[in-house]
Amino acid sequence: MKQEIVEGSLLETAHALIDAVVHEGDVVVDATVGNGHDTLFLANCVGVGGRVIGFDLQQDAIDSASRHMSESGIGSGVYDLHLLGHELMAAHLPMGVAAVMFNLGYLPGGDKGVITQVSTTLQALDSALHHLRGGGVLSVMCYPGHLGGDAEAQAVAGWFDRVAQSVDSATCYQRRGARETTPFLLVAQKS
Repeated sequence: MKQEIVEGSLLETAHALIDAVVHEGDVVVDATVGNGHDTLFLANCVGVGGRVIGFDLQQDAIDSASRHMSESGIGSGVYDLHLLGHELMAAHLPMGVAAVMFNLGYLPGGDKGVITQVSTTLQALDSALHHLRGGGVLSVMCYPGHLGGDAEAQAVAGWFDRVAQSVDSATCYQRRGARETTPFLLVAQKS
């Protein structure tokens, strides 16, 4: 897997990489809806003719994201939010998805004891890669600095190392001077 240092925000890097491949009318996935910021970004990428499919285990996250979308003028026909773990996404996705975003860890402002888990995240990554179209982008923000985050970040980085040979590119983006507990971004583009 290739390593790159970025000067700006890792989230802005993820958004730029996704924005470069997603077009109006595409289907995209927010695998960890959270407060809905990535959901809104994806909805703006696909426009009124596209579709954002989102997943989260917490009703608070689904409610917050729905509110965020509504307040931003995004019609409910553009997004479909599921109160489900991301490991169950395969049953709800068409083939040919343009992008899948993961933002691991816990719901900001929520219960820090409710976190994404290694086993379910790896299962969801397999589904995401399978459903991506050629040229599609998979992005994963990893947060090793919280309880359980280090094991998940290492497992996800290992997954990216394993699939690096079967995708067009796999890259780990880090900020300059990153430490072991600093968040990092993993991105794969499917061949």
